[in-house]
Amino acid sequence: MSIIKDASLAPSGIKKIEWVKSYMPVLSAIGERFKKERPFEGMKIAMSIHLEAKTAYLALTLAAGGAKVYATGCNPLSTQDDIAAALVTLGIDTFAIHGANEEEYTAHLTETLSCKPDIIIDDGGDFVAILHGSSPELAENLRGGCEETTTGVARLAARDKAGKLNFPMFAVNNAKCKHLFDNRHGTGQSVWDAIMNTTNCLIAGKKVVVAGYGFCGRGVALRAKGLGANVIICEADPFRALEAYAEGYSVMSMDEASSEGDIFVTTTGCRDIITKRHFEKMKDGVLLTNAGHFDCEINKVDLKALSVDVEVRKPNIEGYRMADGRILNLLGEGRLVNLAAGNGHPAEIMDLSFAVQALMMEYIARLPEIPEASLYEVPAEIDKLVASEKLSASGITIDNLTEEQETYLKSW
Repeated sequence: MSIIKDASLAPSGIKKIEWVKSYMPVLSAIGERFKKERPFEGMKIAMSIHLEAKTAYLALTLAAGGAKVYATGCNPLSTQDDIAAALVTLGIDTFAIHGANEEEYTAHLTETLSCKPDIIIDDGGDFVAILHGSSPELAENLRGGCEETTTGVARLAARDKAGKLNFPMFAVNNAKCKHLFDNRHGTGQSVWDAIMNTTNCLIAGKKVVVAGYGFCGRGVALRAKGLGANVIICEADPFRALEAYAEGYSVMSMDEASSEGDIFVTTTGCRDIITKRHFEKMKDGVLLTNAGHFDCEINKVDLKALSVDVEVRKPNIEGYRMADGRILNLLGEGRLVNLAAGNGHPAEIMDLSFAVQALMMEYIARLPEIPEASLYEVPAEIDKLVASEKLSASGITIDNLTEEQETYLKSW
């Protein structure tokens, strides 16, 4: 039995799914092949991922391949209730409600895993945490799974290094077709879509502070620069900091940047990036946003403790009034702003990420034997195939090396 907010919202969700389908040709082609070959016949797939239209289309693609799919969200504020309703209407067992509290959210995750899946898709590591913690028995049929995010892969790597990973997982985030495009171009565009649509503020001339200069931070910084902002990068890695400096950005510590910025965007995947000592220095009216993963990059406990009043100023904007009258504006409760206050990445970007996910699901399903418990990379041939198919679907041709050129490059 699915758990959703309102089944009557399904028509709206179905329209959204049909819209994104038009912009996801690679996943569509994979789905057509899956319909014929049925690689997941008799298998159960559980998904914990941002529950919106592109994700729904991935779920339907896997179902077309014969899987019984069970879906839930990986962030309560990114769940779109009409998409959840649409999935149920289209035959996907779904357990997700927008704005669920922590207890409800955990219950939805556990209920989704109660099918004892053969394969999982995780986003940030919540499934993996449950299967290693409160409910390890739900992993008894598990052949393996895929992790979608930088944060989740880092956690898997830590488990693997400590010998605490109990089943094989594949680092989809590390695929070139994922992090080079999804993290950089997808995050870059969708973060500013969400900020601008939520606030209706001008970006040109503002001082934008981007914490973290990984692929997500690069994308956010590049789009901010293109919109006319003066961009400041805060980094802990000296090589990335040098890259940012060489690419024309101001580079400084968050202690320095906190009094400079008008808009703050955290993209680190770490905790306590902006804390009490930073809030105390900030200008009146700053915008605080997170595009990393969990809502711990901006320390909300510190923010609340410093405030004398908290007011919902607009949908998805909470104003924290300081004792001196300054108001610090937090967007999307400090959760992923592009999903909590926006529509997520463009469909063309997710076509690449979800094509890799779909092919990795097939790869796991077709393995003759379950590999030993460890963290694995996506096979290079799958990554390259998705890139080639995306170029073809876009009407783009590229050069091919001759046999002589191949020999030359491999010789000394």
